[in-house]
Amino acid sequence: MRRRAFNALFAIAFTTPRLALAQDRAKVARIGYLGLAPAAGFAPRVEALRAGLRDLGYLEGRNLSLEFRWAESPQQMPQLAAELVRAGVDVIFAPSSTETGAALETTKTVPVVFTHADPVGVGHVASLARPGGNATGMTMLLTDLVAKELEVFKEALPQARRFGVLFASTAPSHVLALEGAETAARQLAVALRHAPVRSESDLRDAIPSMAQDGVDGLMVFATPLMVSTRARIAELAIRHRLPTVFGAKDNVLAGGLMSYAPDILDLTGRGIKLRNSYIFACLTARIELKIAKQIYSIKVSVGLKI
Repeated sequence: MRRRAFNALFAIAFTTPRLALAQDRAKVARIGYLGLAPAAGFAPRVEALRAGLRDLGYLEGRNLSLEFRWAESPQQMPQLAAELVRAGVDVIFAPSSTETGAALETTKTVPVVFTHADPVGVGHVASLARPGGNATGMTMLLTDLVAKELEVFKEALPQARRFGVLFASTAPSHVLALEGAETAARQLAVALRHAPVRSESDLRDAIPSMAQDGVDGLMVFATPLMVSTRARIAELAIRHRLPTVFGAKDNVLAGGLMSYAPDILDLTGRGIKLRNSYIFACLTARIELKIAKQIYSIKVSVGLKI
C-alpha cells in the first residue's frame, strides 16, 4: 500500500450556480451545521471553522450566519437536515459520513460540504476528481488509514494477538473501514473482535465485554459518536486496563492512550483557506473542480494516562 495513501488528505472543490455570493459580498451567507449532540463536544472544530471563514472575510453578524442543528441520535438527523433546508441555508456542513448521508437524503440541490472518511466507497460522491451531485468536501481516506493505524498499534503492543474494534454501526464509512482493518489484521497475524455501538449506553456493555473476552487492546474508529463520548470511552478503557488507539486526537486529550490521525482542527482551519477550498468554492460560486495539492500529515499522539 502506498505511503501517500496514509499521508495525504484531498480537498475537493466544487461549485454550484445556486450561489452568487462573489458578486454580492454584502449578502449574508447562511451555513447550516448538522452534528451529533452534545454541541460542547465539537466546540473546537466549530471555532476552527469560524476562524477559517473569518480569514476569508466572512464574519458573523456582518455577512455570515451559522445555523446549528444538533441531533440526539443519528435517526434524528434527516429531520434536522430538512429544517436547515427549510431555513434557506446556502450550504450544509456535515462533519462525517453519518451527517452527510442524512443531508443527501434530504436535498439534491443545497450543497453538502463534508469531512468524510470514504465518500467514494460509501457512494456519496462519484469520484475524488469529479464528485458530481451536490456533495463535496474533504476526505481522510479512512479505509486505508485504519490499516496503518492498526500497524502502529501492533508496534506499540508487539505481544498482542487480539484487538477489539469499537465502531459506530450507524456510520456508513465504518463498514468499509472494517474490511480494511481485517485485511491488515491478517497481514499482522492478529485477530479482531468487532463491537458495534449506536449510542453512549452501548459503551457500558461493549468495552467491559471486550475486556472479559481477553482482547489485548482497543481500536476505536473516528466518528462524531466516539468524539462526543470520548471521556466515557477513556474512563471505561482505563478502568478495564485496555490500551487504546483512536482515529482522532480528541480522544487522546480526553485520556486515551494514542491516536493515528490527521489534525482535524488544522485540517478544518487550513482547508477552507485554500483558493479552491470546498466552502470557499461554494460561497464564491466558482465554476471549476480541482483536487487541492496541499499535503496534510498524519500525526501520532500519545497520552499520559495508562
